[in-house]
Amino acid sequence: MSNQQPPSIVVTTIQDPTSCMKTLAQTAEKVGSKVTVVGDRKGPFEYPLEACELLTIDDQIEMEFELVKLLPENHYTRKNVGYLKVILEGATFIYETDDDNAPTDWDLRSLSCEARKPDLHGWVNVYRWFSDELIWPRGLPLDTIKQEVSFEGPITEFEAPIQQGLADGSPDVDAIWRLVLDKDIKFEKRDSIVLPRGAWCPFNSQSTWWWPVAYPLMYLPSYCSFRMTDIWRSFVAQRCLWELGTGLVFHASEVHQERNVHNLQRDFEMEVDGYLQNARIAEALENLALEPGSDAVATNLYACYEELVKHDFFPEKELPLVSAWISDLKAIE
Repeated sequence: MSNQQPPSIVVTTIQDPTSCMKTLAQTAEKVGSKVTVVGDRKGPFEYPLEACELLTIDDQIEMEFELVKLLPENHYTRKNVGYLKVILEGATFIYETDDDNAPTDWDLRSLSCEARKPDLHGWVNVYRWFSDELIWPRGLPLDTIKQEVSFEGPITEFEAPIQQGLADGSPDVDAIWRLVLDKDIKFEKRDSIVLPRGAWCPFNSQSTWWWPVAYPLMYLPSYCSFRMTDIWRSFVAQRCLWELGTGLVFHASEVHQERNVHNLQRDFEMEVDGYLQNARIAEALENLALEPGSDAVATNLYACYEELVKHDFFPEKELPLVSAWISDLKAIE
């Protein structure tokens, strides 16, 4: 698919340019786009790549966003500042990724897309549509990884303001999969899949496309495990998409991940909260009454986090950050 306007691309890193970032920068330059590289206290302090603009921690502090004052340093959620910056600059749509993902079959996507719409409900292991391997996305409850579902359904065209692309090589999986089954993966090129209201599958920040109506849902929470920030965000986003009358779309792989070095035991420890609570979080969100329509997205976002605080999934101190995020977005409008 293509779109006449190039996306704004956002990445966060503490490293010097990786080989994947060099490929991403070349791709961005070809389509007339720019990569906003969000740094942190540990660096980087310069980023000599064409089509890349570094946003150092000092640059961030000088910005007039309320959220900047509240975000923790040395934390992945500094990426929120990058989102706000490109939205302020008038981003027509946003592509986010990480510094260990290189575009492969990457093409500009459109808000309007075609996808297979199966009749699904509950937890869905979308990776099973794109692969016959025993593999599941990070954040999927472990008791559902082998659950059989039918992906048969009509191909329809509709507007999808959040779209997730898969990654070949080292896809986004949990620490248990890496500790037990780790291998290179190449997903099949199959039809895109849309998850309807009532169906859940975690999505990540690895290769994700966002359009303006969903911009409020980009917020990454700070007061949870690093391995859960984009996953718990994904549950909130999916719940709010239902009130827009649409669902999350998964595309076949569009990047290749050359995974940064991880301590898998440490990853496992940081995922324990997810193994124990992801299903409960989805249940709490599903039982929450929200308002329909595009004007209610930010209100619904806050209501979701308020509910998750009420159930002790997040501490109270998360809410001022959500409020600041929403306030910053309103100021941009």
